[in-house]
Amino acid sequence: MENKVKATYRKKVKRRRVMRTVMPILYKGLVWAAMIIGWYIIFALVVDMPNEHRLRHSVDDLKSEYKRLEARYEILDDVLDNVVERDKSVFRKLFQSDPYVLNAGDDNSRQELSAQLMEMSNGKLQDILDNMVKSTMRDAERMVKSYEDFGDAVVYDYMKLSNIPSIQPVNNQRLTLLVAGKKPLINPFNHTMIEHHGVDYLVPEGAPVYATADGRVDMVSEKSSTNGKYAVIDHGNGYKTRYAYLLDIRVKEGQTVHRGDIIALSGNSGLSFLPHLHYEVSLNDTRVDPVHYFFMELNADDYQRIIRIALSSMQSLD
Repeated sequence: MENKVKATYRKKVKRRRVMRTVMPILYKGLVWAAMIIGWYIIFALVVDMPNEHRLRHSVDDLKSEYKRLEARYEILDDVLDNVVERDKSVFRKLFQSDPYVLNAGDDNSRQELSAQLMEMSNGKLQDILDNMVKSTMRDAERMVKSYEDFGDAVVYDYMKLSNIPSIQPVNNQRLTLLVAGKKPLINPFNHTMIEHHGVDYLVPEGAPVYATADGRVDMVSEKSSTNGKYAVIDHGNGYKTRYAYLLDIRVKEGQTVHRGDIIALSGNSGLSFLPHLHYEVSLNDTRVDPVHYFFMELNADDYQRIIRIALSSMQSLD
C-alpha cells in the first residue's frame, strides 16, 4: 500500500515537472502563432498578393470604364434629345402641327380610341371624318400660303440683291487697274493730304464703264467742272453710285439701267491728273468703301489682294 502511494506521488511530481516544462513552450508557441497570424493579417491588408492585385485593379478599371460609359451615355442622351427636339421643330415648320409621338403609353390610348369608335354610329363617324378633312384642308391651305409667301420673299430678296452694287465698274479681272483707295491720299495738284471718297481705276480714255447694279440714272453732268463729266445712279434701298471724269456719257437722267450695262466711257475731263475712272458708292447719303462691294466677281483671295492694293496706294488721280 505504501508503495502505491509513493508511486502515485512520483507520478504527480513527474507530471508537474512536465507541465512546468511544456506549458512555457506551449505559451510561447501560442504567442508566436498569434504574432504570425497578426503579421499575416496586417501584411494581407497592406500588401496585395499578385492575384489580389490583379483583381483589385481589374475592379478599378471596370469602375473607371463604367464611369466613362455613363458619362458618354449622358452625352449621347443629350444629343439624342437635341436631335428629337430639332426634328419636332422641323416637323412643326413644315406641317404647322405637332408631331405624333409613338411610345408604349399610346397603345392603351389607341385601344380606348378604337373601342370608342366601334361604339359610335355611322353618322357620328361621318361627322368626325368631315371635321378631320376640313381641318386638313385648312392646314393645307395655310401650307400653300406659307410656300407662296416664301417664294415671294425669295423673289424680293433676289430683286434687292440685283439693286446692290456688287461688281467693279471696269473690266479689272487681273486686279491691276485699281490705283487709289478710299482713304486720305496725296492730292496730285497741291500735294496735300485730302480725303479720297472713292477708288480710282487707271484706264485709258474710251474704256467702257459699267453700271454696278440695277437702278435709275439720277443725275448726268456734261459740264467740265472739278469732277468733269459724271453720272449718278440711284439703285434704291439707299444705294447710289457715282462715276466721274468721263469722256462720254451713254445714258440719260431717269433712264433705267441694269447691272453690266455700259453707261459711259472713261476719260480725263475735269480736274484729272491722268485718264482714269473715279468710282464711289454711297449708302443712305454716306460714302462707303467701294472695295467691299465687289463680292459678285471676287473670291476670298482676290478680295484680300484688292484690299491690300487699296491700302497701299499713296496718291489719288483727281
